Amino acid sequence: MLAETLLKEAEELHDTIVSDRRYLHRHPGTGFDISDAVSYVKQELVKMGYEPQDCGKAGVVALAGGKKEGKVFLLRADMDALPIKEEAEVEFAAENGKMHACGHDMHTAMLLGAARLLKKHEDEINGTVKLMFQPAEEIFEGSQDMIEAGVLNNPPVDAALMIHVMAGMPFPAGTPIVSAPGVSAPAADYFEIKVTGKGCHGSMPNTGVDPVTAAAHILIALQEIQARELPMGEKAVLTIGTMNAGTAPNVIPDCVTMGGSLRTFDEETRSYIKKRMEEIAEGIARSFRAQAEVVYGSGCPTLVNDSDLSASTLKYVKELLGDKKAYSVAELNAAAGGEKSSKTAGSEDFAHISHEVPSVMIALAAGHPEKGYIYPQHHCMVRFDEDALSNGCAVYAYTAMRWLEDAK
Repeated sequence: MLAETLLKEAEELHDTIVSDRRYLHRHPGTGFDISDAVSYVKQELVKMGYEPQDCGKAGVVALAGGKKEGKVFLLRADMDALPIKEEAEVEFAAENGKMHACGHDMHTAMLLGAARLLKKHEDEINGTVKLMFQPAEEIFEGSQDMIEAGVLNNPPVDAALMIHVMAGMPFPAGTPIVSAPGVSAPAADYFEIKVTGKGCHGSMPNTGVDPVTAAAHILIALQEIQARELPMGEKAVLTIGTMNAGTAPNVIPDCVTMGGSLRTFDEETRSYIKKRMEEIAEGIARSFRAQAEVVYGSGCPTLVNDSDLSASTLKYVKELLGDKKAYSVAELNAAAGGEKSSKTAGSEDFAHISHEVPSVMIALAAGHPEKGYIYPQHHCMVRFDEDALSNGCAVYAYTAMRWLEDAK
């Protein structure tokens, strides 16, 4: 059977996948500045017999199969790291002030492993598997950049899958958890609010316009959006994380700059809050004789899981690993004794893909707390269990091949 074969071959590739992962971990880059990862991925793909193509600012695309007519299934892995100095005690720690603290090195290594499996079974693929190696996920720009560069075209993609490893999950390493249909990750928007007044000496505030006071009132007022303007069941988080103003304690500065983020699970709510943020900032600033401007930077929409694809993906991972080694969110909720939210507070820029083609996200357990994996994603001490790598590799390859087989 294909499932047994791919799982066995993935296990045989374990050391190779670990080697790939450790190289990528030692050489992290951020945003679109990931030349080491891009070079390594392209080099390994060429060794396998692929013809990788650049896509966008720093993306890489390769095609497996295509020898039989059929649909196109996309597998995505992100390659970028975070601007965090690593403090985890591992022998392959990064030393350049950046760190794969979200596990993207694991994703890239697993997809390289899947590429090896797919190349070996290329004659059996009923259609085409498109391998998408993406930059700049952490700043929510890489996926959209690759879409604009044509990643979903030539040939056109019919469905897509992503895997994200998760630290601190109380499941054996390599346990896949398939997202429920609908929204599983919130939209995210980064923003900056600039409040402009008129600087003056601190002893003579009447001769200027104090932007600090205006900014303080804006900060407090923004929290009232969720408290007083949204229905009880509507979830949103609006955070101001930075506020910068002035350099001297006896001087009222000309301007204040606040930076923050917004997370929402509904696109209408997202639009409403962004509109109200502008109205509140501008209105309060005017009441204090100042001016305010809200500027939105990078962001991504909600991640939407397709109902049919979620169901078929669950079927495939259970075929591959067994009923007791793969789960859906619904099964875990039932086991916990009731219906709980399947949503995560962390955003994911694969969401852009999910708004273009039927898509699904799989969480992959990669660090049981009882085994010492106690730090969360994005922490300078986080570690991921490499025992998850071969399962993740097999899930990528098997899901793509089975979906194409059913879709022919």
